[in-house]
Amino acid sequence: MAVEEKYEIVVGLEVHVQLNTKTKIFAADEADFGAAPNTHISPITLGLPGVLPRLNEAVVAKAIKLGLALQCTINKENRFARKNYFYADLPKGYQISQDQLPICEHGFVEIQLPNERKKIALTRIHMEEDAGKNNHELDPNFSLIDLNRAGVPLLEIVSEPDIRSSDEAFAYVTELRKLVRYLDICDGNMEEGSMRCDANVSVRLKGEKSYRNRVEVKNMNSIRNVKRAIDVEVQRQIDIYENGGTIEQETRSFNQADGTSFSLRTKENAHDYRYFPEPDLPAVSISDEMLNEVKASMPALPNELQRLFENEYKLSEYDARLLTEEKSTADFFLQLSDHTKNYKSASNWINNEIKSYLNENNLALNELNIEPKQIAEIIQLCDDDIISSSNAKLIFKAMMDGNIASAIAIAETMNLIQTSDADEMTSWIESVLQKFPDKVKEYQKGKKGNINLFLGEIMKLSRGTADPKKVKVMLEEKLK
Repeated sequence: MAVEEKYEIVVGLEVHVQLNTKTKIFAADEADFGAAPNTHISPITLGLPGVLPRLNEAVVAKAIKLGLALQCTINKENRFARKNYFYADLPKGYQISQDQLPICEHGFVEIQLPNERKKIALTRIHMEEDAGKNNHELDPNFSLIDLNRAGVPLLEIVSEPDIRSSDEAFAYVTELRKLVRYLDICDGNMEEGSMRCDANVSVRLKGEKSYRNRVEVKNMNSIRNVKRAIDVEVQRQIDIYENGGTIEQETRSFNQADGTSFSLRTKENAHDYRYFPEPDLPAVSISDEMLNEVKASMPALPNELQRLFENEYKLSEYDARLLTEEKSTADFFLQLSDHTKNYKSASNWINNEIKSYLNENNLALNELNIEPKQIAEIIQLCDDDIISSSNAKLIFKAMMDGNIASAIAIAETMNLIQTSDADEMTSWIESVLQKFPDKVKEYQKGKKGNINLFLGEIMKLSRGTADPKKVKVMLEEKLK
């Protein structure tokens, strides 16, 4: 047995989601990303004496929306607390967060694994303000501080230690990012810091019931790096245990460049922060009216849509999962299905041709200069055997290049209409067979795969206008 197989991985994740509100959680400063340093600030952001925070109602609504999507209990009475610690980018010397009374508790994130679906239980979701940002690289002698981010609203999603592999962690963060994008509460861009993840990692012998000391790993700016950091930390802990050592409870930072980690601080627990109720903010009371308004505004969620696509539209699990990776993709499919009943072709067009075009041209789906109805026209021409699948792609390309005519008009203009003229098809068949006499002999001796060569050459000769089904029948007859 390999050493690693003796141990069980235990991981809990803390994911911080930066909300896309126009203003900050307790101040009217703009909350947009990318402004010049220290331009989105105010006396409240700077924590100047005598200022008072005021809660942004949009933050509460977005927190409720996420809680409902994750099957959480929404606490109608919840409260803010002060989390006290000193750091250069925290101008007040404390962070306004939630401690004993968070807005959401329990619930779960359902993830898809290769052979099963698994529910990762949640401890809580709470509202808090973000800190500013230190930059240690712009000046060789000083650290520079940008307080634009200070006070930007966050939701912290805390899981139970239910995750048992880095692959499960990868699936968990992927599912959360998908969900916050569906709900339109965060853009989920980890590279810009609008979604951040800390991993609490420990290992124990298989069969062991109690938890061992955990290590919190920070500084992971992509879902891939969450997986990498967990793998690195797990191996580090196993090596220490195998050499007779013990794990100190500490916070470590992950170096993404070389895949190593280093210690930041040790033995950090909740009591180190000296939480106490925030005296400048009243308790948050959520009315039934507000709760019902948020429920009414909830969009269809990815898991719901995946089940819909599989059960009602009869798509495979794979196709349905691809279509629901992004809300814009699922929406486009639903719009396209209003114009065609060939749902499999609709799915194929989105997952193959359209996505390829978007990737090649670095475009988002909402930047596509074609309507779902136009794709449906192309699908119908194929279904009616008016055009071939290869020529359908030429029509799509013409539309992408700005041709505003209908699909049938483009097909006629470009001479892409399939022909069923027997004499013309016979001429193409004879021409190709005369070109490859050796391949004809091989076919007649049993190498039946050569028919694909003949078919390909005929389609090339006809510029895709030969009806492939009829050509194949005539070709097989001719080869006899």
